[in-house]
Amino acid sequence: MIVIFGALLGALFGALKAKHQKGNKWDIAQWAFVFAMIFGIIGLFITLFIHRSL
Repeated sequence: MIVIFGALLGALFGALKAKHQKGNKWDIAQWAFVFAMIFGIIGLFITLFIHRSL
């Protein structure tokens, strides 16, 4: 659940960042994808840490 939330949050953040920099639709898609991957991986590590500590 944390991974999905992180990916969605990352996609939103990346899309807004690209739109703020006046990127075209392909720039927005690329930034959204990259940030979704980064935030998803961070969410994965958070999930692993939580499950390991219990």
